[in-house]
Order: sequence, then C-alpha cells, then structure tokens
Amino acid sequence: MWIYEKKLQYPVRVDTTNPTLAAMIIEQFGGADGELSAGLRYLTQRYTMPTSQGKATLTDIGTEELAHWEIIGTLVYRLVKDATVDQIKGTPFEAHYVNHGKGLYLHDAAGVPWTATYFNAKDDPITDLHEDMAAEQKARTTYEWLINISDDPGVTDTLRFLRQREIVHFQRFGEVLQIIQDTENCIKYY
Repeated sequence: MWIYEKKLQYPVRVDTTNPTLAAMIIEQFGGADGELSAGLRYLTQRYTMPTSQGKATLTDIGTEELAHWEIIGTLVYRLVKDATVDQIKGTPFEAHYVNHGKGLYLHDAAGVPWTATYFNAKDDPITDLHEDMAAEQKARTTYEWLINISDDPGVTDTLRFLRQREIVHFQRFGEVLQIIQDTENCIKYY
C-alpha cells in the first residue's frame, strides 16, 4: 500500500489554451511509450525480479510513472479545458473531442487506443531490464519531440522535468542490470 499525497509530483503550469498541443501530448497518456505503459510494465515485471533491489527499483519507478501519467493528464486537460468548439475545430484534437469531449481517454496522438500489448514481462530479468531501458529512451525521445513543438513555456518546463526523469530511470535500470549480471545466482540468464 502506498501513501497518496494529493499533489502532483511536479507543478503543472499551462499558459495557453492549445488543443493541437494537447493532442500531441496525449501520446504520453495512452501511447506505447507513454507513462501508463511504463508504469504497468514495471509494476508487472517486479514480481519475477530475482533481487530485492531490482524489485524495489521496479516498484519505485513504476509508481513514479503513474504519478507522471497524472501530470500528463493534467497537462492535456488544462490545455483544452477553456477551449471553445471553434478553437478545437480543425485541430488534431477535433477527433478526440467528437468521441470524448474534453475528457481524457487512453489513446496515442494518432487516436490508436491503448493496449496491454505495448509492453511485456518475460520472467527473465536481463530481457526485462533491457526492455525497460529501451522504453525509457523511447519516452525520453518523445519528450524531446514534444519540447520541440511546444510553444507554451509552462508546458515546456513540465516536459523538461519529465524528460529528465526518463534519464534517471534509465540509469537506475542500468544499475540493477549490472547487479543482476554480477550475481552468480543469475547465471542461467546468460
């Protein structure tokens, strides 16, 4: 059980109404390399991790990814909550609006619904940790592209924070991978 503090991990400031930007950021809400996929990946893989440090790392990062999912949801909603229908018409957010209004829904920037096939758990710590490190790099890259298209200073600040956390997670998974590879009990995985 976790203690839930009713505040975001990082303050979200949105300075504009921007349905187009919201439609792109939703990639990290329901996309293959987004925060929900990462959180569920790590919280699923932790059960078969052979070391307590590995289990703890996956639990900590998985939980943090869910906090990031909440940040992304907040960004998307704040970018559209005051948007008029005329501001939404003709933007990439229009198709989302037709199906879900301004409410959040699990899909990527192209409108493809989220699916559990976005991640795997193989019961092999080496395989799982390599997948986790790749996932963190893909998320970091997506944040880079989102930062490049963002014209909202508050949103850009939050995206930079999230990008930095992806780098830290990659490093933590690399540390666990090294421990696993150095552990004689895990020779069967080579």
